[in-house]
Amino acid sequence: MKSLLVAVFSVFSFGVAMAEEGHEPAQHEAGATHEEKLDPGKIIIEHVTDAHDFHFMDIGGKAISISLPVILYSEGKWHFFSSSKFHHGHEAHEGFFLVNDHYIQQMKAEGVDVSGLKNQQIIAVDAEGKPNASVQVYDFSMTKNVVQMLLASILLIVLMSSIAKKYAKNGPNKAPSGFQNAVEPVITFVRDEVAKPNLHGKYQRYLPFLLTVFFFILINNLFGLIPGSANVTGNLALTAVLALISFIVILFSTNKHFWGHVFWFPGVPVPVKLIMLPVELMGIFTKPFALMIRLFANMVAGHVIILSFIILIFIFGAMSKSLGYGTSPIFVGLAVFIYAIEVLVAFIQAFIFTNLTAVFIGQAFEHGDHHEGGHH
Repeated sequence: MKSLLVAVFSVFSFGVAMAEEGHEPAQHEAGATHEEKLDPGKIIIEHVTDAHDFHFMDIGGKAISISLPVILYSEGKWHFFSSSKFHHGHEAHEGFFLVNDHYIQQMKAEGVDVSGLKNQQIIAVDAEGKPNASVQVYDFSMTKNVVQMLLASILLIVLMSSIAKKYAKNGPNKAPSGFQNAVEPVITFVRDEVAKPNLHGKYQRYLPFLLTVFFFILINNLFGLIPGSANVTGNLALTAVLALISFIVILFSTNKHFWGHVFWFPGVPVPVKLIMLPVELMGIFTKPFALMIRLFANMVAGHVIILSFIILIFIFGAMSKSLGYGTSPIFVGLAVFIYAIEVLVAFIQAFIFTNLTAVFIGQAFEHGDHHEGGHH
């Protein structure tokens, strides 16, 4: 029941944000009525991509958000200021500007080349507010993805350190208590169902890495379900780094038998070996690529579906207010249902990434164990 209430509140918060962003008051200028059209694609993209603030909603035309620090290096100088100085991409500050879709469209209308610009990018501008390509800007700003990832890392270290201290103090024979009691089944699950079946006698060597990957992804997945937060694991850059780390661990786990099967597969005719060589080489790189895409796509998809259901309320409401009110319970119910599934997906995707990593590591040295008469 508590989970359902949390889900309903979350969907409601999303709905308020959608309503404020998608339905601004009509502007009356020179006797003409102008109403900004609802752009579902733009709203969804804004909510699943990175930004320089944590935006929750707009109330009375005022944004309720937490601005993050901007750290820039340009022309031999460091610049430190809050992202609020940009006023959500409406004003320049210290010769810099936060690019948004409106700015890109405005520059296009003025005939300015904007092929290299993208949303939420900080650029140098001249006195007229146009891009100054002669000034190089190095951006080290704390975006919401970076901040949330750091918070997740700190939380992971604090929680696991406290649990480790309990084990060191009480020993393994004393019954766990508190948060330790909740985490211990998860740790034993990763050990017994992921590490041991795939890594056999070497599982203890890789267990710390697998547990770190699992809990880091899980915490970020759950954080991403909080309204107004960042969908960190739905960022391709982060999943690419996680896949790269797994790829490095896999490569350092290989042996001569693994590379022998890659470059000159034993027991098959030479023509077949020549065919299998590029396939095996490609397989080395497709493994981390699969890890990257699988986590990214699944975590983005859930958020997009929830936002789509909420936006449908306002699409129908634009046609008819009664139709919007009448269909809102249906779409809210569907959004809550998907939200509940997303909680389950958060655990499943953390498990899949960790399990596949263990499988790929096991494949890297299992040929050697097999030929040497060890565990297979």
